Amino acid sequence: MMANAINEVLEYLSKKGYNRTEAMLRMESANQDVDGRPIQTRVEESGGVKYGKAFDLFRNWIEENLEIYKPDLRRLLWPVFVYSFLDLVSQWYPRESKNFFNSHREIFENEHEHDLRALQAMGLPEHVDSSEIAKIYYSQRYRVTLSQTAFYNLIGFLESKEKEGGAVIVGLIQKQLNVCTVERTADEQFSLAKLIERAKRPDDFPAEDEGIPGHNPGSANVSQGAGTTVLTRLKLGQMTLDPESRQDIIGELQNEDKANPPAPGQSTLVEAFEQRIKREESEDVPGRTELPPRPPPITRDIAMEVQKVKENRDRFQIPGRTGGVGPGVSVTMFTFHNTNDSVTCLDFSGDYRLVAAGFDLHYIRVWSLDGSPLAGPPEVDGQDSRPTASHRLIGHSGPVYNVSFAPATASTDKQGITNCRYLLSCSADKTVRLWSLESWSCVVIYRGHDGPVWDVTWGPHGHYFLTGSLDRTARLWSTDRVDYLRLFVGHDRDVDHVCFHPNSAYVFTGSCDKIVRMWLVTNGYPVRMFTGHAGNITSLACSPNGKFLASSDDSGTIILWDLAPGKLLKRMRGHGKGGIWSLTWSVESTVLVSGGADGTVRVWDVQIPNDASGQGKVIGEGGAGHKMEPSVPNVSGAGGKKKAKEVMVTSDQISAFPTKKSPVYKVMFTQQNLVLAGGAYLP
Repeated sequence: MMANAINEVLEYLSKKGYNRTEAMLRMESANQDVDGRPIQTRVEESGGVKYGKAFDLFRNWIEENLEIYKPDLRRLLWPVFVYSFLDLVSQWYPRESKNFFNSHREIFENEHEHDLRALQAMGLPEHVDSSEIAKIYYSQRYRVTLSQTAFYNLIGFLESKEKEGGAVIVGLIQKQLNVCTVERTADEQFSLAKLIERAKRPDDFPAEDEGIPGHNPGSANVSQGAGTTVLTRLKLGQMTLDPESRQDIIGELQNEDKANPPAPGQSTLVEAFEQRIKREESEDVPGRTELPPRPPPITRDIAMEVQKVKENRDRFQIPGRTGGVGPGVSVTMFTFHNTNDSVTCLDFSGDYRLVAAGFDLHYIRVWSLDGSPLAGPPEVDGQDSRPTASHRLIGHSGPVYNVSFAPATASTDKQGITNCRYLLSCSADKTVRLWSLESWSCVVIYRGHDGPVWDVTWGPHGHYFLTGSLDRTARLWSTDRVDYLRLFVGHDRDVDHVCFHPNSAYVFTGSCDKIVRMWLVTNGYPVRMFTGHAGNITSLACSPNGKFLASSDDSGTIILWDLAPGKLLKRMRGHGKGGIWSLTWSVESTVLVSGGADGTVRVWDVQIPNDASGQGKVIGEGGAGHKMEPSVPNVSGAGGKKKAKEVMVTSDQISAFPTKKSPVYKVMFTQQNLVLAGGAYLP
């Protein structure tokens, strides 16, 4: 009926000579059905299903693109997915939004598990209005960096597929994304060699400047209101000694030089100390008001500084690579037998006399490293106080998750004035306990966390310590107060690992939200946020020179960060999956050592870029060691042994030391550059 009426009008316009009006009507009527309703010829006119069609078109094009551009173009999939889903929910397409989410969520589960869980709960526009995650994504543009060639390639494709869904993707990019284009010649990360190297990697990692500031994945900037990365200036130099303490140390060193003159060609202790002072004074150091207050120095503090100078001068020096050959590093491994998989943590004392282990049976045991007897507590009520090689510390009502010895140095006098005197422990019972290693008893209980305390560590100079907990907070404490001094809040999930900067002005926290944060101690403000891990953070370690941070995750990756600019320096691979549980730096900050669940201790060269040739060495899972996992039945179809997953080893690995079925819980560089490692044998 409608079609006949249109034909009659067209005939009338033709007879009267209204050619222009006739042409316009013919063009409009061509896109109508027999009842006069418009025919949808463009995917962006097709309601809620348009986002699914557009996303499929976009993803298929990326997967068919050149290999060198795939890693960067894939970084666009997550923001396009999020904004497509939020638009579907906001425009009242509950069924289409659910289908879209379930169809594509699988490709993002490894990296964005937490955000996916928050998005899954949305189904109505009211949910979007009240959702914190939606406010974060809608309030800011998602930043992605692409090479100019990849960007022009993208725009050309979307324009050529405008009717098939390209216009939908272009609209999302223009409205919600901040795409920064970089010339290949202007940024080394987008050079042809780097693009080829990234294309060969088996894993896909987010860039450190990707995402929304203040949210994972994001930039090093913790300010959500900043349009560009504007970072707080850091003072990373070592804290200088006060003049009175310096004179006391020089006096003691002069006495040592007289009593034990240096060997020919060796510098005196005073000269070694003055060289260190000159180096520290040339760095950007924090002022006294920018550091937490410290108690006045006592005789023990002076003796510890003197011993540090001795050990530093006489240490085995580890320079950078010479002639392409990595430096040799010695490792002493302490293995605990008959533990029945009950050991949860280990730590070595700074005087190299003791090792402490925490157990899931709620107690701690301390041994002497050389097997010599340890003095027992004073005799009470006729109890036997004869020395034994170990002592058990009982008091926690839950599994012990970490132990930490107070700072100490080896002692040359009989009194052991610089030996370790205290031990901290944290537990599932929500408490931290301070133990005396003279009376072998608990002297203080610190309460304040609202959940199990996962980690505890002393500050570089003692007195202060730091904790991380299930309650998503880290807290700064001092030994002379039972209440915490600072509260560090910002992580979306548990704070699993904590560590201090060597100058005590900053602290670091790592979480299972896959983010590492850096905080200013004096006011608790965040100053850096490091994103780029694809797994949960399992260990943190700041370099002795205060310029770099190493962080590891349970996917077997170690990332090095340059603190001042907040930049990712490189990723190091070699460990099998299961967690890298401990990291430690050499005195010179040139070598990093790691140990973990795969039963190996690995030595890494910090100074060279890895895989400079674009090639890595492929080995079996866990390298030469054995990954520690609960035994499971063989489910392979052929009934034979399942082939182990291959692991890429980057070229900056110097050496690997395998153990015999012993996951490595702790590694520690001594002041003389010997590595101590500890683990438990699991047959």
